Amino acid sequence: MDQTVTRPGRAAESLRHVRDDFPILSEKVHGKDFVFLDSAASAQKPRQVIDCMAETMRTQYANIHRGLYWMSERTTEAYEAVRDQVAKFLGANAREEIVFTRNSTEAINLVAHSYGSLLKPGQAVVVSEMEHHANLVPWQMLRDRTGIELRVTPITDDGALDMDALGRTLSDGRVGLVAITHMSNVLGTITDGRAIADMAHAAGAKVLFDGSQLAVHRRVDMNELDADFYVVTGHKLYGPTGIGVLWARREILEAMPPFLGGGDMISTVSFERSTWAHVPHKFEAGTPAIIETIGLGAALAYIEAIGFDAISAHEDALTTYALEALGNVGGLKVIGTAPQRGGVISFTMADVHPHDIATLLDRNGIAVRAGHHCAEPLMRRLGVTATARASFGIYTTPEDIDKLAATLEQIRGFFV
Repeated sequence: MDQTVTRPGRAAESLRHVRDDFPILSEKVHGKDFVFLDSAASAQKPRQVIDCMAETMRTQYANIHRGLYWMSERTTEAYEAVRDQVAKFLGANAREEIVFTRNSTEAINLVAHSYGSLLKPGQAVVVSEMEHHANLVPWQMLRDRTGIELRVTPITDDGALDMDALGRTLSDGRVGLVAITHMSNVLGTITDGRAIADMAHAAGAKVLFDGSQLAVHRRVDMNELDADFYVVTGHKLYGPTGIGVLWARREILEAMPPFLGGGDMISTVSFERSTWAHVPHKFEAGTPAIIETIGLGAALAYIEAIGFDAISAHEDALTTYALEALGNVGGLKVIGTAPQRGGVISFTMADVHPHDIATLLDRNGIAVRAGHHCAEPLMRRLGVTATARASFGIYTTPEDIDKLAATLEQIRGFFV
């Protein structure tokens, strides 16, 4: 590794203190300090989230919404308070616009099943070449079920969304919905959400953003973005698995039919017919993920206390430093060089399979992801079968990047 790599600025050091909140980061892996560079897959959990969930189970747990006793009412209040938190976090206009799901994948499936049923024959859904399978497969299933058209708009060679091509894709006025990632989980590319929304609306289409990656790194505001649907997942936001969020405009949710049937989503039930609860409960059938939702509230409170100005500055500085450091590793190629990007870096190394890279890094205590990252069509577009991927969180330090780059140099030495 070139020793002249520019040391990162103060912003990259500004969140070092948060590492004390993440007990898992003090663990050893294969006798080495644990370096976690796989936050894009799932972030580690701060003590505040762990303690909140454990305390809830110890002192304040019962099923919600229907219990006529103190413990159920208190648990319902705690659960529904998170809906208010999420609405504020996303800049929503009303708490009724927040639908709890298991994760982003379920949220997109909800939209594809429910809003998709309102699309007319001859209409199309547009996705991009860099979508996660979660924002592709549900639309393929909708296409196969209803006969709508599924269009794929291209990316440029540097990994940015080709906005001119998107304009052409929308030009015939037959697109009903544009479903695009707000930040690629492979390339780190941040798409221009407001420009995409403006183009979609001008063409008469609604727009959905997969915010699973971006909402971790940047503040999002639904009014500024002018989206129609937005999805996030709790486990990437330093919260637990099993809880995600669909935000949608209230009038759109009210027009959509239910996704799942069962308890809690109904108003009345007879053997002849049922009527539905008001939004958002119309889309929340069955006992929800109570503990996980309350844990998501603790995670959002933790993020808000740090603030997105500090989070964004920290991750921008780290990403710049990492791109420079990895660029000096012999034989290493960074995949995706779009100018607007976040803390996700995919790379390949000449003559070394990504799985071997990940395995050898793991032996040195460094956790990265390797494979197709649930984006097989994007891999084919890029002309590769797999990449290795390092991704950053609020707890990542410049020393983590240094260890990654130095170990990659050692790995290169094994294969040269």
